[in-house]
This record gives sequence, structure tokens and C-alpha cells, in this order.
Amino acid sequence: MNGDHFNVLIFDLATGKGERIQVDGRDQVAGGSGLAALLFTRYGQPDASWDSPGQPLIFTIGPLSGYFPLMSKTIYAFKSPYHNQYTESHGGGRSAMALRLTGLDALVLIGRSPTLCFFEVSGTHFQVRDCGFLWGQDVFETGKILRRMSKGSGHRSILRIGPAGENGAAIAGINVDTYRHFGRLGGGAAMGVKNLKAIIIHGDAILPLPKESRYSKLFAEVHSQVTDSGMMKKYHDLGTPANLKTLNDLQSLPWRNLQATADEAVDGISGERFADEALLRNSACSGCPVGCIHVGFVREKFMDSHRYLYRQVSYDYETIFSLGTMLGVTDRSAVLTLLDLFEKAGMDAMSAGVALAWATEATEKGLVSVQETLAPLTFGDSASYQQAANSFGAGANDFYRLLGQGTLKAAEVYGGRDFACVLGQEMAGYATGEVFFTAQALGFRHSHLDSGGYSYDQQHANQDVNAAVEFLVRDEASRAFMTSMVACLFARNVYTDSLLADCLQSLGYEKLAATLPECGRNIQKIRWQTRIASGFHPESITIPKRFREITTWKGPIDPQYLQALQTEYSQAILSLAGR
Repeated sequence: MNGDHFNVLIFDLATGKGERIQVDGRDQVAGGSGLAALLFTRYGQPDASWDSPGQPLIFTIGPLSGYFPLMSKTIYAFKSPYHNQYTESHGGGRSAMALRLTGLDALVLIGRSPTLCFFEVSGTHFQVRDCGFLWGQDVFETGKILRRMSKGSGHRSILRIGPAGENGAAIAGINVDTYRHFGRLGGGAAMGVKNLKAIIIHGDAILPLPKESRYSKLFAEVHSQVTDSGMMKKYHDLGTPANLKTLNDLQSLPWRNLQATADEAVDGISGERFADEALLRNSACSGCPVGCIHVGFVREKFMDSHRYLYRQVSYDYETIFSLGTMLGVTDRSAVLTLLDLFEKAGMDAMSAGVALAWATEATEKGLVSVQETLAPLTFGDSASYQQAANSFGAGANDFYRLLGQGTLKAAEVYGGRDFACVLGQEMAGYATGEVFFTAQALGFRHSHLDSGGYSYDQQHANQDVNAAVEFLVRDEASRAFMTSMVACLFARNVYTDSLLADCLQSLGYEKLAATLPECGRNIQKIRWQTRIASGFHPESITIPKRFREITTWKGPIDPQYLQALQTEYSQAILSLAGR
């Protein structure tokens, strides 16, 4: 409803000064992912290091944010400490709604504060405040203190880092409103290097709703599809942990550092087991009626006379994979305890679990000793993993500080690259086959959600390289438009192109609504151009040997097919970027 321009706040942490500006381009980049890439081309430094004070931290939302169900994500774009290239991370919670209610489409933070600080923004003011007393505090304690210091609640979102981000770990994330995250590719370190402990967004403005009746009718229709049709039932019921048994049955669930793809012990940490024995309640991001956030509980005995501490821990499929099956841990309470430790430290639990799995196998093979790990790592030994998690989160020694830069960085020093489970970053939990391995290894964010490669593997037993690559390119463009709205990708089956066009029209974005496919392809192109300008060379990516050694429901991985997919997808990416 802002026409063709975006409202953007540019704030310099070094000087404490900022200004609200307007940026054109709504019909070309839509918002979200597209807007983030556009802003990086203006304010980013592609040739400078990720930790250069001038590198921006960019937070964006889309034209439908706050107006329709599940338009609940925020895009966070930055130059990653993991690979020193442009990237995005996506987070939920109250962040998108709060930013919408400041009247902003984007927040761009540049410069480096001379002291540890937090930044506050609302619809009427913005400021930076010193907070040296928060140094070393975990994300939960930081949240408690900032809630007391910051007036108001409601549509207030608090984004904060833990010790891992302060210490520059490349797998440090940002905690958003306790149960959501900007998790992947080191966004926490990108904040920490700016001496920025937290960002508080106060959504205190009024959301201007369209007066036309078609908006209210359309909203009701979309809400009904989401809540009444059963399309989202999986996410509310068991949530994504429902995938555990499904993928295990398909021999596509990574176990013990991907040394196996199925195990009967999955019943101990299945979605059903978590729901029956650990689920405390569901929660939801602002503007979402689904409630896919599953909050479990774990208790810890602290006195012999049966006295316990209780902790609430949000879990999902990816964290059960990384801290459960990948480590051979099959006790749901142990998984939640490990997850809680990494959450406090502000680490991406997915990367942390996969990295520990590599460290365990490296220990078994004699490449790493207990002198480095500070605990005798053994698959299935949750007590030792708890010791390791504390050391890892704190960066307690040279080994864990190096591992915090990524598994391959540690493998360069200690060996073990062949069994590193890294596809651009530590793998997601889908050992479905060659198309997914290629998609995550070369994908824009190295994310399983960049495209549906995991789904393609499950639906196609044939080996048609051209068809697979065409699917990846086409699906990525569609998802890029979704993440420019910015929609939760769980809703991708609800928000068809025609429905998205109707939603945009109801808010007055007639021109954008008429060019959805073209706009999606344009966003896809701009993102790849931005990534490649910052140093990405898709043809140089190699997939570790471990991924060629496994067997799925379709049989052993075919190395020739995998290599052919890599070659063709690399060329497709370069072509998209005009190279």
C-alpha cells in the first residue's frame, strides 16, 4: 500500500545517526528476498570481508506481511562469516509484524558500535543504547533483561545473540522471541562483530487496512483454507517431526554422521514419541493461525528428594535429526537437553549437531583426541555430548573455536574431509539422493528450502539430468517470489500464483500482481548476481565422499549422476546470473 516505493531506515551504529528514506522498485523486486538483494547492491561491499564495519545487516518484509495469514517471516541478509559471501537467513516470531507496525519495509544497519549495544526502533523513534553489562549473557537471560529495560510488549520483537555470536562463531545464529531464529550461515557473528547484542522492534503504529470489501472477503477465504481444509494439519499436529519415521522408512534419514540412512531406534525420538511424552504446548508466529511451533519440556533433578527444574524447549524435525539421529542419541529428553544448551549459547543447532557428529567419527578414526574434544565423544553417549555442547557453545579451546567456523575448516586441520557432512554448509536432514545433495550444495542459501530437491528425489526414480535441473531452477524462482512476499514456506501449497495475485490486488498492487512469474525470475536473477559478485563460484563446489557412499530406498548413490547434476546445475546458475 506504499505504491512503487519502499520505506527504509538506514542507521549507522558507529555514529548513532540514521534516516528514513524511500527506495523505488516494488514492481521489480516485490519485497523480502528481492528487496534485500537490491539493498545489498546499494549498501553492501561485495569485495570487502564479511567483518568490514561498512557491511550492512539488512532486515526486510514483503507487501503482504501483516495482511494475510502465514505472511509471517522476515528476511535477514548479510555477508556470511561462513563463506564470506552474500546470503539470507529467514526468521519468524513477532519480527515481521513488529517491523510492519513501525511503518518500515526494511531496516539497514551499517557501521560498528564502539561499545556493546542494542538498537531500538519504533514507528516514531530509533536509538542505540550501550549494554556492556550483557556481554557473555546467554540468549534467554539477555531476553529477560531487555524485556525489563524496554517498555511495552504486544507487537515487540527482540532479536539477540549469545556468546557464540559475540565470539565470532560462523555457525552462530540470532534468537528471535525465544522460539524462532535466524539460524543458518552465521548471522549471529555478523551482529557480534558490530558489537550489536540485540535489536528491539516496537510495532507501535496502526496497520492501515484496505477499505474495499474484497480484502476482508479474501482474508476470510485464505484463513479458511489454512485452518479448515486440513492442508496445514500436519504442521499443527505432530509438526515437522512427523518426517522422522517417514524418512527412516525411505532409508533417507541420516544416522551417526550419515554412516546409515535408517535405524529401528527411530521410535525413541519419533514425532509421535515427542508429542506423547514431551509436548507442552503449541505456539505460533504473529499472523499465523497454524501453531507449528512445538514447545516441549525437559526436567533436571537438582536434589535427591525428587526436586526438579523444568525447561521449555522448542523442537522440530531438523533439530531432532541433528542432535538425535546424527549423533545416535535416541532419548527424547537427551535431545531436548542438548538443544537447550545450544540455544542458550546462540548457536545454529543444525550445524552444531552435524559438526559434533563429524567430530565423533574423527575421534573414532584417531584424527581427534579427547584433548581437543574435552569429552570422550561416542555415538549415543548423550552425557558426553552435553559436556561437549557446553565447551562448543563457549568456544572453550582452539578445537571448538575452529569447529565453530564450520566442519570443513576443522577438517582442513585435522583431516576427515571425506566424511564431513557438508553441502555448502552442514547438511539438512534429508539423505534422499542425488538431486537433493546437488540442490543444497549449490543452492542460493545452501538450504533444503531453496527448492524441493528432497521431494524430487522421492518422486522420481529415473535419472534425467535436464529434467531435474529444470525443476530446481523453476522451483527456486517460485520460492524466491514466496520469500519476497514474505511467506512461511509451509504455506507454499496454499498460496498459488493466482491466490497471491488476488491478495496483491486487494492491497492495490495491481502491476505486481500481473507479473508474478516474471518478477520471480527477476528476483532469482538479482539474488544470484549479488551472490556471485561477492565471490561465489558454483563450479568450484565439491561434495564430500560420504554422500557417494550411502544407500537409499532407490539403491546406492550413483556418482556419475551426481556429478552430472552438479555440472548442469552450476551452468544453470551462471546462466541465471548472466555469466
